Amino acid sequence: MRVEDGFQLAEVDPDSTPGAPDRKHAENQLEKNLDELGSLQERLFAESKFGGTESVLLVLQAMDTAGKGGILRHVVGGIDPQGVHVHAFKAPTDEEKAHDFLWRVRKELPQPGIIGVFDRSHYEDVLIHRVRAFSTPEVIEERYGIINEFEAELVASGTTVIKVMLHISSDEQKQRLQERLDRPDKHWKFNPGDIDEREHWAAYQEAYQIALTRTSTRDAPWNVVPANHKWYARWAVQGLLLDALRALDPQYPAADFDVEEQKRRLAAT
Repeated sequence: MRVEDGFQLAEVDPDSTPGAPDRKHAENQLEKNLDELGSLQERLFAESKFGGTESVLLVLQAMDTAGKGGILRHVVGGIDPQGVHVHAFKAPTDEEKAHDFLWRVRKELPQPGIIGVFDRSHYEDVLIHRVRAFSTPEVIEERYGIINEFEAELVASGTTVIKVMLHISSDEQKQRLQERLDRPDKHWKFNPGDIDEREHWAAYQEAYQIALTRTSTRDAPWNVVPANHKWYARWAVQGLLLDALRALDPQYPAADFDVEEQKRRLAAT
């Protein structure tokens, strides 16, 4: 899943499930791991209240219907809400357009102790901008370097950056869009613009290939997760988040008071 030298997005099978047990075991693990994930998040949050500076940023990028919402519900949804900050980046407002493209991103970065999640991100400014020619090739080319510098600064300041592209096939997307049209309870999720974007599928795949290879760095590498199977994508992303938190190994702060003395005082009340 890691994007390294020689990576080719076209060679990743969206139907594959590398490294996973069967679906039943993966779903059981997803549920079982929620306790550990919650404990790690609580420790990260508690640590920040006593001087800890570390945070985590999960960046989710994908074509429409790839399952970002499912990741939020089934992976991030099991974490205490006070320790999570989720932001979905939509089309920029007039105010946001008046600033550089990272201005609105910096405002949503996670504070120490927080797990931040970007539902889409600053990468829209080199993806849709490339496909739709919203910016010139020269501007887009410059942005790859700006993004790398920005993410290196984040990591240096204590933010672990986990970048995930959920990779689905065109046929799978078509099926999921069809389901949204067939089911009245899914109509609210359907956007006619999604069909417009499907007409640029090949251009988006090329834009992702360039962005992935140009911005997968040692500080903030890209992970491409095959996402035709929703259960697999959720299991894989949870694993990436767990690995990052385990590596941070946050600890509950030690008491800055005499615990036994306070026990005696409490007993006397």
